Amino acid sequence: MRRLFIIAIAAFSILSCNNKNSINSNSETEKAVKPQEKQLNISILLDLSDRISPSINSDAQKNDIENIRNITEFFKSNMANLGAYKAKGKIRLFFSPTPSNENINSIVTKLTIDCSEMENKGRKEVYDTLTELYAKNLEKIYQETIATSDWEGSDIWRFFKNDVKDFCIEKDTTYRNILIILTDGYLYHEQSVYNNKNRYTYLLGNSNIKKYRKQNWKELIAKNDFGIKTERNDLNELEVLVLEIRAENSNNKLDEDILRYLWKKWFKEMNVRRYEVYYMDLPANTKTRIDNFLNKAS
Repeated sequence: MRRLFIIAIAAFSILSCNNKNSINSNSETEKAVKPQEKQLNISILLDLSDRISPSINSDAQKNDIENIRNITEFFKSNMANLGAYKAKGKIRLFFSPTPSNENINSIVTKLTIDCSEMENKGRKEVYDTLTELYAKNLEKIYQETIATSDWEGSDIWRFFKNDVKDFCIEKDTTYRNILIILTDGYLYHEQSVYNNKNRYTYLLGNSNIKKYRKQNWKELIAKNDFGIKTERNDLNELEVLVLEIRAENSNNKLDEDILRYLWKKWFKEMNVRRYEVYYMDLPANTKTRIDNFLNKAS
């Protein structure tokens, strides 16, 4: 009887060790297959057209600053996950073309952050100050622009044609390249106003969009091959998020659906890796959409 008891204890000990080893093995396997979080390369393209005029959209400034606050917080969370030593993320603000206002250009220089060129002390300072740095300086940019009413606009079409790959895509594959555009969705700049048949460098409510304000607008767009003129198809390493699409006239809310559709069509033709286009909404709702996009890597 005593012999049987000793055998039973020995068997239980062996089984316990096997189970423990199995748990440790599974844990190590899970740790091994867990994907490493990528470094971030975030570019923010800001539309300084009359969409930010208080008389046209009194919420534009508040919404933009809050949206960018959420973006900088995501950047900081990435830094925390990677750790101070390994965090080499990049974030910067763009205008296209470069504003003629030297004060604005001076402010933008402060918002170009490259952690890959910093020591740990510099990265900690970025972590501690980034969100307020952006919020404070964005407010200055809006105040300067609104005070002068110098609506230079944004040549987003030409930015994609000439600059996006050089400015927004890192050759280092350890980076995740994300471009975030804040705009009302209409495209126009005096430097880029031409078309090839039904493909345009601009989208305007009182011009080429208005004839598609019909119930069968999707069919008409497909039939006429209406859309944005596409100049490239090599953006497979770029993710693009467009925020704050808004009809200029509340009586033409269909514009928002048409604009969203045409932007997505354009991104697809340029082979953008991943993209989303969202309407203007309360900052709390937009935050959910920003988080959903940024937290789901392609």
